[in-house]
Amino acid sequence: MLNFRHFLARYAITIPFSLFMWFVFLFAFKLNFLECSGLALITYFTTAYIVKKVQVRKQLKMVGITRSEYRHIKEQMMLAEAQIKNLNRHYTKVRSISAFKQLFEMNRLAKRIFQIVRTNPKKFYQAEDFFYAHLESAAELTEKYALLSTQPIKDIDVHIALQQTRDTLEDLNHTMQEDLRAVLASDIEELKMELDFAQISTQKNKPLIARKENLYDE
Repeated sequence: MLNFRHFLARYAITIPFSLFMWFVFLFAFKLNFLECSGLALITYFTTAYIVKKVQVRKQLKMVGITRSEYRHIKEQMMLAEAQIKNLNRHYTKVRSISAFKQLFEMNRLAKRIFQIVRTNPKKFYQAEDFFYAHLESAAELTEKYALLSTQPIKDIDVHIALQQTRDTLEDLNHTMQEDLRAVLASDIEELKMELDFAQISTQKNKPLIARKENLYDE
């Protein structure tokens, strides 16, 4: 949820403050170099922890979720990240070009949804089915498909199982596309509202611009 800007702001505070405290410990408290350095390090990590907590609290307030909700979402995101890594590890093992493209697209969708929710945790609630069911199913089916596709035995049962798995993965692919649309739905609505407002503002300004042009012509 915190971005690189938060990281820079956090350490722009902690590093100068820690250096300042090092000199305070050295000159005000008359401590030796090692004692000052040790206390400055403690100050550094303590200040960084406090500032990060404050940043997270502000972001949670801005996003509109509670700390307990954020902890739950963070836990689900950690599980999802492991499943995406598992999905990414297995889809490269398939030998069929069509299956590879199918699984590549599914992997791309999963990463996109994950990144959006990581940036805005509140969007987790627009993609709960993805995190609770769809991603796990995709990871498990991809692992089983990769295992079957690399076996030397290719009898009728294996071919049927592979085809059924491909069909199910294709359905999951469409389902995850719907998950992505659900995550982006609020952004699309906000964009439409902004476009409508911009168009209304433009239409209102047109008569004024026309009058000014007429005055210049006169």
